[in-house]
Amino acid sequence: MLLLYKKQNIIERFFARLKQFRGIATRYDKLQSIFIAAVQLVPAIIGIN
Repeated sequence: MLLLYKKQNIIERFFARLKQFRGIATRYDKLQSIFIAAVQLVPAIIGIN
């Protein structure tokens, strides 16, 4: 059960960090590929830090 709480904490912290990148949520690009690339870039940035 402890492992479950540990994983839940990691996911909650990830979404808290993700909220810092509000530009992704409010971004409306003409091309879907640019939006998808931006969405994939944010977790990479979070992972590096």
